[in-house]
Amino acid sequence: MSLMFGKVRTAPERSPAECNLVLLGVMGSGKSALTVKFLTKRFISEYDPHLEDIYSSEEVVDQQLVVVKVMDTYDQDGPVNTERYLSWASAFLVVYSIDNVHSFKGCQPYLETITLHNKSLKSQSPIILLGNKLDMDRYRQVSTSDGKALASRFGCLFYEVSACLDFRSVQHVFHEAVRKVRWDGEPGCSVPAVYISDDKPLVSSAPAFTTPCYRELPAPATAKLVTVKSSRAQSKRRAATLTLLKGFKIF
Repeated sequence: MSLMFGKVRTAPERSPAECNLVLLGVMGSGKSALTVKFLTKRFISEYDPHLEDIYSSEEVVDQQLVVVKVMDTYDQDGPVNTERYLSWASAFLVVYSIDNVHSFKGCQPYLETITLHNKSLKSQSPIILLGNKLDMDRYRQVSTSDGKALASRFGCLFYEVSACLDFRSVQHVFHEAVRKVRWDGEPGCSVPAVYISDDKPLVSSAPAFTTPCYRELPAPATAKLVTVKSSRAQSKRRAATLTLLKGFKIF
């Protein structure tokens, strides 16, 4: 606020930063479950895997208000029609299920496509390789070391989480994607590969946001649907209630 010619002038409110996250992976890897967990803290057991939507949520990351937009994709034939998300995304989360080696093998074409796309950019889009369904560890088909090796090969961050059990770990991964976008935008800033599981503390040695802080949200973030042409459902979240994607059973 400033005083000029006897009148009080109020500085215009700064718009929050925006970050576009795209979830990629084969059908059944748990992309929709992760999306819903992040937006609602709830777990879905049944849903239509053929849906593709973009959701928007206001999040406070390192005391900064950020509008996080999440695209939950559907690719029946792998990374073929990539134009809709390659140029839109700020960061990519490539998801597989630790109890399904096929889903893990399906990550490589996505990683190769994104890496090739990144080579054409001045500022590369961060990539996170995400092993889901950690609650199914007793049926594990993909070892942690294999996940870390693939992430290291493509220069990705690496995490293992459970959309079924732990909201905090899922939220941390999405927030780390936002942080990584900010870090990659700062010259000379690099982030080493990281492994986090549900039974380990969420610790990061990377720098925090350096831009001015925005106001903190006084209440839980509000998630709303941003319609896309391929969408076959609508969703809204108000207070503690949510109707999200036809066919979902939310607990």
